[in-house]
Amino acid sequence: MSINRREALLGLATVPVAGAFVITANAKHGRDAALQQEALRKKTAILAEIDVVASPPPSVGPMTGDPLRVGVIGFGGRGEWLTAGLGFGSKPWLEMMKTRAEENPNNTQLQDHLNQDDQNVELTAVCDVFSVRREIGKSAGTIKGLNTRVYSDYRDLLDDPNVDAVVIATPDHLHAPQAMDAINAGKHVYVEKCMTHKLGETYALYDTVRASDRVFQVGHQHRQTQSFFTAREIIHKNVLGHIALITTNTNRNDDNGAWQYHIHPDGNPETIDWDAFLGPAPKIPFNAEHFFRWRKWWEYGTGLTGDLLTHDYDRINCLLDMGIPKYCTASGGIYTHRDGRTVPDVLQVNMEYPDFTMGSSQDPGKEKGMTFVYSATLGNQYHRGSLLMGHDATMELGNQLAIQPEHNSTRYRDMIDDGTIDLDVPMYAYDPSGGGIDAVTGATAKYFAQKGLMYTYREGKRVDSTYLHLREWLSAIRNGTPVSCGIEQGFQEAIAAHMSCIAVRLGKRVEWHEAERRLVNVSDDELAQLGMA
Repeated sequence: MSINRREALLGLATVPVAGAFVITANAKHGRDAALQQEALRKKTAILAEIDVVASPPPSVGPMTGDPLRVGVIGFGGRGEWLTAGLGFGSKPWLEMMKTRAEENPNNTQLQDHLNQDDQNVELTAVCDVFSVRREIGKSAGTIKGLNTRVYSDYRDLLDDPNVDAVVIATPDHLHAPQAMDAINAGKHVYVEKCMTHKLGETYALYDTVRASDRVFQVGHQHRQTQSFFTAREIIHKNVLGHIALITTNTNRNDDNGAWQYHIHPDGNPETIDWDAFLGPAPKIPFNAEHFFRWRKWWEYGTGLTGDLLTHDYDRINCLLDMGIPKYCTASGGIYTHRDGRTVPDVLQVNMEYPDFTMGSSQDPGKEKGMTFVYSATLGNQYHRGSLLMGHDATMELGNQLAIQPEHNSTRYRDMIDDGTIDLDVPMYAYDPSGGGIDAVTGATAKYFAQKGLMYTYREGKRVDSTYLHLREWLSAIRNGTPVSCGIEQGFQEAIAAHMSCIAVRLGKRVEWHEAERRLVNVSDDELAQLGMA
């Protein structure tokens, strides 16, 4: 029995097969699962060659006991979504989700939210410097009968004895100061990426967390993506061979993707605590565009490096444990959105790992070194997959994944020569949803969904990735279970992002000294010039 390319692409892996790769039949073909498994077994002897069983998702314990009392600092768009992940949808958020479901029956975001297991959390406090957002945040608690307190100054929230833990979703320049103050106030912390805004505060936050017993998690929810657990095992089994090049990217082409966020008509000096928003940033008169579109300026944001590169860097780091690059170069500019912003809308970053090795298809130790490339544009949204390019095969990674054999593979040479492996057909295709979405031709999927940032799957059931990442943090607080993106991973993420930022802004190659944990060719004066000391 032979299978064509289309049928192979639609072999979606979710069921164990002979202790090897896992394949499931696509429901829309109506094929019997056993027949398709047998067809693939006959077609590719690599099922007998490679024994890969997906590692389990991060462990969590029971959510029983007294409710954890959580405060949210920063109730903008991301803060509102995180609060929903805790189980508290605000009134406007719930109405928006309901409208989306009515307009598109395939949109299950509201139902996914309602299906979430109870996190056993109380939303006791919300802080935002914008009074309109404070009241919306309060509604998330009052809908469930809670007397959620509101604050305009985060320090008042940290003084609240009815807050055990905080979720920080403020602009980047406030992350580290607020996280350190929270740790010092005895609160557990979940902070959005990029973990820090400046190089110096990265070390300060690291030391603060390491000296405490508080649970600290960075908001890289893609670490919950089901396909990544399979990808990690595939890589560690040396299926790809020596990986010399990884390419990742961002492609967005709309106002929201270019940080042209809506400016609320009620935003003014009377409703916004401007000094609190500025915090450590340079003092300037009130500016509504700076407040609502802060990602466009270096004074508050980290641009493409901290906002979007960090997603791709960390999703690869969680597979390879590659850590901080030795060298980083970057280039880019403002080519599409000439609107006064200071951060580039096109960016190219090369991170060099000259000593990195993970498996070799020929002589162990002979092949080493890797380049991680990040390419971004905010003026085009043509889909480009994330590729891990090995000597024996290439993996395209997203919410689904596929592995394409390499023509000049050493490991699979005999099977390529005898026709067992067809170079026109992926060796492996995986879709954790168990059907419906083509595992390879997913170019029409949403940008965030493709990267596993919106949702993932557990046992074929769609689940919000943010909910799962918060659940992991809450379990660590309650049960002592580990977090997947703690201070070590956050430190690596922040340093890598800052190296990219410094490289593009100074126009020079930046070098990291791992043993001394410092940049070796960037002076204090240069960091001060960039506002990153």
